[in-house]
Amino acid sequence: MKLSYLLAAAAVLSINVSNAQTEGYVEVSDDQEPMAAGAFEPNWESLRQYETPEWFKNAKFGIWAHWGPQCVEGSGDWMAREMYMEGSKAYKHHVENYGHPSEFGFKDILPLFKAERWNPDSLVALYKSIGAQYFFVLGNHHDNFDLWDSQYQPWNSMNIGPKRDILAEWAAAARKYDLPFGVSLHADHAWTWYEPARRYDLKGDKAGVQYDGLVTAADGAGKWWDGLDPQLLYAQNHPESRASWWNGAVHGQWAWGDGAAQPSQWFCTNFYNRTLDVINRYNPDLLYFDTTGVPFAGVSDAGLKIAAHFYNHNMATHDGKLEAVMFGKILTDEQKEALVWDVERGAPNEIVPLPWQSCSCIGGWHYNTGIYEKNKYKSATTVVRLLSDIVSKNGNLLLNIPLKGDGTFDEKEAVIIKGIGDWMGVNGEAIYSTTPWKIFGEGPVAESTIPLNAQGFNEGSYANMTSSEIRFTQTPKALYAIVLAWPQGDKVTIKSLAKGSEYHRGGVKHVELLGYGRVPFKRTADGLEVTLPADARVDVPVLKIKK
Repeated sequence: MKLSYLLAAAAVLSINVSNAQTEGYVEVSDDQEPMAAGAFEPNWESLRQYETPEWFKNAKFGIWAHWGPQCVEGSGDWMAREMYMEGSKAYKHHVENYGHPSEFGFKDILPLFKAERWNPDSLVALYKSIGAQYFFVLGNHHDNFDLWDSQYQPWNSMNIGPKRDILAEWAAAARKYDLPFGVSLHADHAWTWYEPARRYDLKGDKAGVQYDGLVTAADGAGKWWDGLDPQLLYAQNHPESRASWWNGAVHGQWAWGDGAAQPSQWFCTNFYNRTLDVINRYNPDLLYFDTTGVPFAGVSDAGLKIAAHFYNHNMATHDGKLEAVMFGKILTDEQKEALVWDVERGAPNEIVPLPWQSCSCIGGWHYNTGIYEKNKYKSATTVVRLLSDIVSKNGNLLLNIPLKGDGTFDEKEAVIIKGIGDWMGVNGEAIYSTTPWKIFGEGPVAESTIPLNAQGFNEGSYANMTSSEIRFTQTPKALYAIVLAWPQGDKVTIKSLAKGSEYHRGGVKHVELLGYGRVPFKRTADGLEVTLPADARVDVPVLKIKK
């Protein structure tokens, strides 16, 4: 066992049995992973020097492999939490197929994560072929399992399960195919997220028998995990958060308020060390955190130090030029100058001045057999509509295509992947390296008030589009009108380009249907009326308008 693991275990054991709740602001130690010096300091004022790199502004579309051991059971996202919620689908599936969580917990799922059919080279090559301009992977999730040869977390993919450095192999493939490489890190929330693992059944044969969330290293004698401390995974040696037995409480406590148990100095420092380990060894171009602001915002300086280190490290490895992108959620206007704003499964219904990103998924974040069986995946058409809407508002789309535990996608996902690639192959010029027009679009949805819900979660409002919904992008040479459905009668009227429109005073030289050629049009007081060829029908046609 590595010395750093022994030190980590010793640090946990040195904390008293309650791992007493921290009062006040936690300052992390950088003795093991020094914060890089440079232009950026760990405060918001300094971080606001940040400018989004041009490559990200132009990229528009990325693919995310949100993949790890929670994909083994096929129970969907957050299964490592929900398997400890008595009566939930994930709990029932786990008990029926693996055993009761007092006897077979999430720690025991980890050896079953084998990645036996995973081929990162072929997957990244495919993602690039369908139009991805950057590639993201999971470094760790709320399950607290590190998907690399981690120096600070012995519960990792090199020690357990695949016995492979997942991040290293993903990174090598991304660089082989010249795609900027991103890593998402979510383990800062394990502290509260895993609290159901300390519960017990309230009814049935196992009523009152505690789950495995509080087991210790001493309990592992003679077991497969002998020598490992489960508290380095579950992180439950602390008082419960308020209303811990209410499954919904964690959402209100996401930003460490509303009665959340406060993280210890050791826990914050451990996450800081693990994150710098990733930055220093794998040199990601992008970092994603599932947090309000930065990790531990308001309760520790860990997140601010991570941001400053990431930017300074990136500049040092890029000849003094900052090419890095770090994301945060629910940001203030000032924070949007320091980080790139990420909106989960949604979009603002307006043009955003600074570049931003929407992260979404064709199904669940982790592989879900129920979504597969019930045909609940987003279609390629739905993905293209979301992408077009997001890009028209100055955003990028980061799309997760869930992989099964063995590292493969299913045949229904293959159809969606091909559909996205087919559309992008013809219409990518209306997406890549474009900027918003004077307005992002027209139509009933475009003209509606569609509020965000917390991190986002409003993409359902954009799912069922008609041909009256049009989204605009532009380059210096052309205006693109993306019609979000094929129009009835093969005729579309673009009201924003009517004669005398305040948005376009000049003329229109010609109109081209991408993938087909020039098409007839006339400009009236009602709009630019374009006749589309019936034999060129596609779900989302794109008109290139030469002004």
